[in-house]
Parts: sequence; structure tokens; C-alpha cells
Amino acid sequence: MKISDKRNDVMQAALELIADQGFHGAPMAEIAEKAGVATGTIYRYFENKEVLIRELHRELEEKISATLREGYPVERPLRERFLYLIRELLRYFITNPLHFRYMEQYFNSPYGISMHRDRLLGKSGNHDILMDIFELGIQQQVLKELPKAVLFPLAFGPLIILMRDHILGFVILDDPLIKQITEACWDTIKR
Repeated sequence: MKISDKRNDVMQAALELIADQGFHGAPMAEIAEKAGVATGTIYRYFENKEVLIRELHRELEEKISATLREGYPVERPLRERFLYLIRELLRYFITNPLHFRYMEQYFNSPYGISMHRDRLLGKSGNHDILMDIFELGIQQQVLKELPKAVLFPLAFGPLIILMRDHILGFVILDDPLIKQITEACWDTIKR
């Protein structure tokens, strides 16, 4: 087994265990066992569990961002850009439910709360397509003149619940329903 394969195995094991059992329910020894490596091997790649958790989040966020940027209609009207982002985000999480479950836990933990706050306040240092849409939409008077910290949960809060319900089998998010959902999210924040 190559070294990079071991690291990937550790990351996958951490993703699965944390998504199922939470951060505290996934001790390093159990992650190592699931990855098929010695516990000490994990520490070759990650200084501690916190570093592993943050690195896994960073990698998932990069995958999600790359997916959303691929085909992003940058020259289209704001409405089309917004609908694209929501539609593709839902499709990504439908295809990758473990990623959704991990990210949901991350952003509802101390790990993600400060990152989310910085993103909403524009202090993250990262270019954020959605925050750009919110800013431009307010400037162009296309969106309701509300703080971004209010627009975000109005637009995305329902998606989190819908994704959770889809994963649990309470609702099936197929393309016709996704189209209706994206339109409803837009209607919530447009003027």
C-alpha cells in the first residue's frame, strides 16, 4: 500500500465514522482500525484529531467548490447563477450523502462556527460565489435588502433540512422537485 493510499484510507475512514457517529464518537483508534492502519500511522499524516478533522473539511470544501465552479454561468443574470448554485449543490450532496453529513456536523460544531461567521462577514479571505451574488443582488436591488447573515439562512436553511430528509428517505429529491425548490429559494430572497 502506498503512503498516499494510507492517507486516503484514513481520510475515508474518518469521513465515514464521523458522519455516522460524530466527532466525539470517532476516536483515532477506531479510525485507524477502519482504515486498516496502526493508530500511530495516522499521526504521520495528521498531528492530532483536530488537524484531521480540519483537513477533511478543507478537502471536501475544495471538491464541492470545484464542482460548483465547473460550468458556473458567470456571465448570466444573478437569478440564473443562484439557481445553478443551489441545483448543483443539491445534486452534489445527493450523490455524496456522507459529504453532506460531515459538512453539516462540521458547521454545527465549534470547528465550523467561526468559519461560517467569517464567511458571512466577508472575513474568510476566500472568494465566495454566493456572497458575491448576495452583495451584487442587494446593490442591483434584485434581492431583498437584508444582511447576508439573513439572506444565507433564508436561501439555504431549507436545503439543509431537505437534504437531511432526502438522506433519511422522507422525500425524494428528483430533478423536477429540485427545480421547484431552487425557484422557491430564489422567491424567498428576491425583491
